[in-house]
Amino acid sequence: MTTKAHILDALGEEALVLPAQLAAALGANDRAKYDFTLLQFGRAHAEHPQAPLPDFAKERLAAGQSDDSLDTVMRNACALGDGRYRMPGAQALCARLRQALDEMLRPLRSAGLPAATDFAERLQALDTPPWCEADEVFSDAAITRLVSGERERGDSLHLLVMDLHKALNALQAQIACEHILGAACYALAEVDRPRVSAFMHGVQRTARLKFDHPGLGTTATRAGERLLIQNDIGTTDAHVLVIQVQGLSATLTYTDVHLQRLIYFQGLFADWAVDWEDTRSRADASMEDGLYHLGVGVYQARDEDDLCAYLRFLGSRLVFLIDWNRARKRLRLLLPKRETLTLLDWAAHEEYGHMAFLRMGGEAAIFDALGFVAQEPGLLGRRLDELLGVKAAAAYMQFVLRTCAEGLLARRAVALVRDELRAELVNYLHSAQQRLHDLAAEHAAWCFELANSVRDSLFALGGADAGERLGRMSARAVDWEHQADALLDAARERVRHAEKGHFYYELLMAADDVADELEEALFHLTLVGATPVAPPLKAALQSLSQVLLEGCQDYVRAIEACRSVHRGGAQTDMQDFLEAVHRIVSAEHRSDAAHRGFKVSLVACAPPTALLYALSECARNLESGADALMHAALDLHDHVLAEVIAE
Repeated sequence: MTTKAHILDALGEEALVLPAQLAAALGANDRAKYDFTLLQFGRAHAEHPQAPLPDFAKERLAAGQSDDSLDTVMRNACALGDGRYRMPGAQALCARLRQALDEMLRPLRSAGLPAATDFAERLQALDTPPWCEADEVFSDAAITRLVSGERERGDSLHLLVMDLHKALNALQAQIACEHILGAACYALAEVDRPRVSAFMHGVQRTARLKFDHPGLGTTATRAGERLLIQNDIGTTDAHVLVIQVQGLSATLTYTDVHLQRLIYFQGLFADWAVDWEDTRSRADASMEDGLYHLGVGVYQARDEDDLCAYLRFLGSRLVFLIDWNRARKRLRLLLPKRETLTLLDWAAHEEYGHMAFLRMGGEAAIFDALGFVAQEPGLLGRRLDELLGVKAAAAYMQFVLRTCAEGLLARRAVALVRDELRAELVNYLHSAQQRLHDLAAEHAAWCFELANSVRDSLFALGGADAGERLGRMSARAVDWEHQADALLDAARERVRHAEKGHFYYELLMAADDVADELEEALFHLTLVGATPVAPPLKAALQSLSQVLLEGCQDYVRAIEACRSVHRGGAQTDMQDFLEAVHRIVSAEHRSDAAHRGFKVSLVACAPPTALLYALSECARNLESGADALMHAALDLHDHVLAEVIAE
């Protein structure tokens, strides 16, 4: 029994078994005739190896044979002499023929036709002696016994297949009353036809999204008080859907070897009041992994229109189950698990599906786009969420699924669709870089605010309310430094899977040393409080802080200027950037000189030990901050010249 008929029998739907067997038998007829062609042309090629050999790939695919190794059977056939031929793959060919004959006999036996016995006896007679000898050798007489179409030369397997085909057509004509929008219908009542039509309208609305993938064959029949509709969905073992309609109640029975796909299918009916029973798993050695899963859902319609609307929606969802598990696995190479399932839900809801994405190469199409647009080798082979962030990656993949579906349905050139994916990815990667640049700019602004706060604190130094004012400023500086740290954390999260040394993250780490030193400088000033400070010392510290403040201001300018810097861009943009970096480097040199001047004043004024410590540490923080700022500016300078301008 074929897999589909086997499942229907296991579900207890005997009324649908015969139609399923008939469909399988007619497919077996096509496969048998293709094998006869292999034998006939294989013998001809062995006798005349110099003659051109026709290409039967289209015939093979039309017969449902996807194994392209069969194309070599004829090509590798050779004559051994004495009317004997060696054909690689002969044993497998004979096994396929025997299986095809068994499938063609099965519905005739199920229908209880007397002719089934006669056909079985003919097959047994033709099966002796064996068709194929050892070492995959056929005799000329055996090939004739298989492929001959001339009755005067005696019976043959080909003649038997022809007679079986006639009997199968007669049986189908006997039980098939009509076809409704592609559904083979048997013994329907008048009330059944609009319901089958509603289901098939749904199937046909989205069926184009499977492209040339087989599946969605539908059979409908009446069994007592019930209308039974069966859809084979795709080619996967045990992937069958049966709908029982009785009155205004529709019971859906769905079987699948993939539990995740069953759960996904149930989720498609979130807007319908389907009462799902607990999912059950059943052992079956003929299935993948030895079991399949079964889900049953009941929908109670309000009236006939509501019932037909439900059946129409149900039919429209089936195409999204075909190759769903393959699409899920491919998408998991690009997105996290939750976003993958959400994307597949979205694709079904918007009726784009995932088959076009698979036909375009799946994740390979995205890696191709990355390889085309990426400037960093480390980008290749990584998930999109690691490059773009989760939300942006999910949004880009929505664009991918929509563009693939619309492009292939409109028969646009595959190369054009690929270019559309590449162009949009450029925008997303640029946006991702821009977001990191925004983090760097915001961090630079916090450094400027901290430097400004240090300068203001120095003016308050030694005043009557200096302790209170410095305490407030220090607390505010701590908060600002935490804000700067949060920006560093955000950058780390965005590039956490990136190759070590990702530029923007390294830049923020260098600049964060500036923020740390400025916050520490403010802390050391709180230790001074209202203690009087000699004017030369205060002036020396103010000079040092002013240099760093100007450096931080130029760093903000440099970050903003490099947004507009690119190869072939305006010369003024590059000039503004380079001048800002030059001033930062100059500020570091001025900071060294100011620090030495502070040391001279410190020795000359000889303040008490506590004050000496606080002022010395503050000065050291400011000088170290200027040094860290210069390193960050030079990193930015090297990046712009080596990476941005070189692009």
